[in-house]
Amino acid sequence: MFYIGCHVSSAGGYTAAATHADALGGSTFALFTRNPRGGSVKPLDEADMAAFNAFCRAHEMGPMVAHAPYTLNPCGAKDNVRDFAFRAFSEDLARLEYVPGNYYNFHPGSHVGQGIPAGIELICGLLNRVLWPEMHTTVLLETMAGKGSEVGGRFEDLRAIIDGVEHTEHLGVCMDTCHIWDGGYDIEHDLDGVLTEFDRVVGLDRLKAVHLNNSMNDRGSHKDRHARIAEGKLSLDAIRRIINHPALRDLPFILETPQEQDAGYAVEIAMLREMRED
Repeated sequence: MFYIGCHVSSAGGYTAAATHADALGGSTFALFTRNPRGGSVKPLDEADMAAFNAFCRAHEMGPMVAHAPYTLNPCGAKDNVRDFAFRAFSEDLARLEYVPGNYYNFHPGSHVGQGIPAGIELICGLLNRVLWPEMHTTVLLETMAGKGSEVGGRFEDLRAIIDGVEHTEHLGVCMDTCHIWDGGYDIEHDLDGVLTEFDRVVGLDRLKAVHLNNSMNDRGSHKDRHARIAEGKLSLDAIRRIINHPALRDLPFILETPQEQDAGYAVEIAMLREMRED
C-alpha cells in the first residue's frame, strides 16, 4: 500500500480532515492538533474521534501524522515557553489516546543561545515527563534543516535525544526531505549513503514517516524553504527514488509543499502515484 497524503485542516474535526484527505486522493494525512501558531485546544469531541476511527478503518487509511504547533519549543530559554510546550504536549497526547495507533510529530526546538547539549537535555526532560508506558501514540522527532539554533539538524542530535529518554519504545523519527537536504545530506546523488548513515546513527527501525518536500535552496543552505515536488532543487528522479526505496516505501509520506489551493495537493498526489513502482 502506498500511503501518500498531505496536511489538511482540523478545523472541522478529525473525521472531516480524514474525509478531506480521502477526497484529494490521499491514503494518509497530517493535521495540526491546534492552531499551528499556538493557542488553546478545542474541547474534545469523543463522537468525532469514534467516527474518525471508523472512517479510517473503512477506507484503509494509513497512520495519521498529527503535528504539534510550531510554537511548541521544549528547549526554549524562557520558563513560559517551556511551560507551554509541556501543557500542549500533554494535552495533545491525551487526546490522541482516543485515536490509537497514530503518530505525533514535533520539531525538537531551538536552544536560542543555550547550546545544543543544553537544548537536548531540556527536550529529554520534557519527553520523560509526557511519555508513559501504556500510551498508544508514537511520538516522532522531525529532522530539521539546522537553521539558526535549531536542534535536530544532524542525525546525532536525534540519537542523543533518544538516548536521554526512558520510554523510547514510543519514540520515532519523521524524515523531512527538504530539511535534510538543506541540512547537508545528499539525497539527490547518494540516498543509499544517507540512509546508511541514518541507520548507523539512529537506526532505520526508528524511521516511521516522511515529510515529502522539495527545496528552494541548495544542499547545505540550512534555510528550510519548501518547494513543490516538481519545482525545487531535488530532481524528479530523486523523488522517485525516495518513494520507491525499500527502506522508505512502506512509510506514510506527507506533502508539505506550498500550494495556493487544495487542487495542487491532488495533482501532486496523483503524480506521485504515477511514479510509484510495483
